[in-house]
Amino acid sequence: MSSDWYPGIEQFCDHWKHAPMLQQTFETLKQTFADGNDACIDASKSLVECACRVIIETLDDPVNPIKDWKNSPIKGESPSFNNWVSAGLMLLEIQSVRDDPFSKVISRHFDLVDALGKFRDKAGPVSHGKEGFAKKLSAHHRRAAVLAADALVTFLHEAYLERESDPGTTLEPYERFPNSNALIDFHVEAEAASSEDGWLDVTLRLPGGETLDLTVEPSRLLFGVDREAYKYVLGLCRDASLPPVTDDEEAA
Repeated sequence: MSSDWYPGIEQFCDHWKHAPMLQQTFETLKQTFADGNDACIDASKSLVECACRVIIETLDDPVNPIKDWKNSPIKGESPSFNNWVSAGLMLLEIQSVRDDPFSKVISRHFDLVDALGKFRDKAGPVSHGKEGFAKKLSAHHRRAAVLAADALVTFLHEAYLERESDPGTTLEPYERFPNSNALIDFHVEAEAASSEDGWLDVTLRLPGGETLDLTVEPSRLLFGVDREAYKYVLGLCRDASLPPVTDDEEAA
């Protein structure tokens, strides 16, 4: 089966390439679905839960986390699938209460998948050895699970993209804020000088005459701006930290 069955999931996972658990679950879903393996049914649900966790981690307020909310659906130690979905929808401001009608629609969507699985269990023996019937039913069950997951992940992703993420807490990379970046670059001037410690003192001249002073370590600057340059400089620094080679050692 092709990826045409889960375009929304593929788009979401492409957007969150830096979320390792999500990527691992997506690989499992793709492989099991392509192989016609029933494990893709559980993988579909797991991917939706992963997607909700990514959104929750991104949008959650560390000062007032959703777990501490009075009506939080994820207060318990082991939140259920529906709890994670409800929490994601709450942070996306799509719902405000746990029994919101939209949550019920989503829940029924996956209830259909579960009910189809129970139907498979009973219909298999009743088919009296009609293997073709059982295979077709299994294929429809897998497709229903993947389609349900894709519909929900697509909805979550579109709702997320409509929001403006908080740069102070987001897990999104710098490249995801092109308009904000361009606005700052247009209005702000930067002056830099080396400090006595060899660090970089930066003065930012802001609109209205205000200034903002920052001090950046060389390592932090390299790590945040150019990871390959960081690796290159680290290699040079490691070589420089090695004890000098003596004449006897060279002869040996």
